[in-house]
Amino acid sequence: MKYIVLFLALCAFACSNNKYAGVPEKYYPLLDQALAKAGTNAAELQKALDEAPAAQKEGMAFLIAYMPERDLQELTAAFLLENAAYAYKAREQYPWAKAVPDSIFFNEVLPYVSLNEKRENWRPEFYERFSKYVAGCTTVFEAIDSINRNVRDEVLVDYNTEREKPDQAPFESMRQHMASCTGLSIILTDAFRAVGIPSRVAGTPNWHDERGNHNWTEVWADGKWYFTEYYFPGQLDNAWFFADAGQAVKDDLQKAIYASSFKPTGVYFPLVWDENIRYVAAENVTDRYVDMYKEHYSAIAQDGDHVQLRVMAFKDRQHAKESGDRVATNLDVFDDKLQMGGGRTSGPTQDMNDVLTFMLPKNKTYTINYVSGDNSMKSTTVTLKDKPEVLKLYMK
Repeated sequence: MKYIVLFLALCAFACSNNKYAGVPEKYYPLLDQALAKAGTNAAELQKALDEAPAAQKEGMAFLIAYMPERDLQELTAAFLLENAAYAYKAREQYPWAKAVPDSIFFNEVLPYVSLNEKRENWRPEFYERFSKYVAGCTTVFEAIDSINRNVRDEVLVDYNTEREKPDQAPFESMRQHMASCTGLSIILTDAFRAVGIPSRVAGTPNWHDERGNHNWTEVWADGKWYFTEYYFPGQLDNAWFFADAGQAVKDDLQKAIYASSFKPTGVYFPLVWDENIRYVAAENVTDRYVDMYKEHYSAIAQDGDHVQLRVMAFKDRQHAKESGDRVATNLDVFDDKLQMGGGRTSGPTQDMNDVLTFMLPKNKTYTINYVSGDNSMKSTTVTLKDKPEVLKLYMK
């Protein structure tokens, strides 16, 4: 009799888990919880699990196990199945995508979303739009470069403060032809993911000198993460914000640097447009940026090709001697149209030796755009030769 009871118990266990057939057992408890949270939408999620091809079942289980509760209650099986189908299609098609470990593919290629943006079915269209740019690429770095160089002209979206909202999804930005830095980062991240390149949104809620937030994109290649940006074609680990990122503060919630994650990490990505959102997971990657910039600064300080530009701002020409005469103002440095850096000058309460400093290539003329005393934008130029220069800006 006891053998019959044991047999029936085993059968009951097998039947209870048959709905997860083909899925690794480590996902079973997570899927049970997810389906319970899904409420009336549980049938859609179960359908996605049932209809996912065998090779895609673990990926589908990953998405459902870790997706935010809002998605558990809203996303359809058709949406999830098409997203997965195109992600796996890219993985099979491109050599760099085949080489991506499952852990990276699941978390930084397969997801349909980066932050809290509207859930759009962007992947089929983005696959068609961007696959042509990587068709002849043989390495992931060639593919990254090609996407970076063509993304703006392909989607016709530019940075514009008149955009409807900061956290736009790709089609929202493409409809308006404008986006915030966050919207641009989401577009670029999705473009990379569409062709099997692991990507995620990174950023800070507030720079170290309290000039506000910024977001950009990271890509994973040959075992490490690199940063890039929508307007920086052909460049990895080199953008106008590099010096600012190098001064981020790891233990300050607002001044640290975060990289988005689909899978929960115990850390959330602080979203400046809605500080109540806690479901966007992230990694605190501040140390990587700080260490990278220290190494970079040390190298350029010794290469003989760069020189210091020190910038100070004062009330006016008659009051430009003491620390108390100084004014804190935001500015950006450009080499023609290429932004080389940005920062905030030291104010009256800071030490006189605390001066906003840039290391820039020699023998060039730079344009400095700054906020003047009446809050209007003004510009000036400075030519750097072989010796360090001090540029004084006057608010009046």
